[in-house]
Amino acid sequence: MKPIVLASDDAGAPLRHVIAEHLSTQGVDVLDLGTDQSIKAYPAVAEDAIAHLRSGDADRVILVCGTGIGMSIAANKFPGIYAALCHDTYSARRARKSNNAQVLTMGARVVGSQLALEVVDAWLESEFEGGRSLPKVAAVAELEERTHA
Repeated sequence: MKPIVLASDDAGAPLRHVIAEHLSTQGVDVLDLGTDQSIKAYPAVAEDAIAHLRSGDADRVILVCGTGIGMSIAANKFPGIYAALCHDTYSARRARKSNNAQVLTMGARVVGSQLALEVVDAWLESEFEGGRSLPKVAAVAELEERTHA
């Protein structure tokens, strides 16, 4: 299995550390890209993390900032990348099962550590089901292709 890429800006760093420790204790290979410093804003952090996904070095990315919103917006700017902002387990499962989201974003100032770990686990345990969602995901890809040409 490929490593899970984990990254944050300075606002998300405390939660990123909690997630990294949690995944490590489960034996998950984590590529922690940081950062703990305010010199690197969330768009640059997201870009670095998404590069690993686009190159095929990773299948999944977890991004954390203050609210999760900025990371989600930045990650979704890349063609073929589906980032979902989730602060509950149901949304995390549906992000994978229905929307094939390879990127999970969360806000360290919005969700507590224990719930964040449950969200991460729910997201990692879920896979894209296709089925009724397949035409919708394909329509999103077609929309992306049409509007980014």
